[in-house]
Amino acid sequence: MFAGLTGWHLLIILAVILLLFGAPKLPALAKSIGQSMRIFKGEVDELKKDGKDGKSDQATDGTPTNTTTQNTAVQNTAAQSTPAPTPVDPSTESNPKS
Repeated sequence: MFAGLTGWHLLIILAVILLLFGAPKLPALAKSIGQSMRIFKGEVDELKKDGKDGKSDQATDGTPTNTTTQNTAVQNTAAQSTPAPTPVDPSTESNPKS
């Protein structure tokens, strides 16, 4: 993704960031980004841990983990309850096209 960036590109990007945010705001911006990344990593680790525990809990509960059969049954009944349109022969159509 960033393979084509050279040192000059990075300097230009840093200069633009400095101009946009100003020198006094950069430390606060870096601190905020660091805190956000730390929170994000913690949440990802927690989800990974919960995902592993959740899979083993579902397997021991005896509850079905795959609901596609239930969804398919609902879709089939919905498809059966709506009538199919009847085909119309264009030669017997009552409205002639102008």
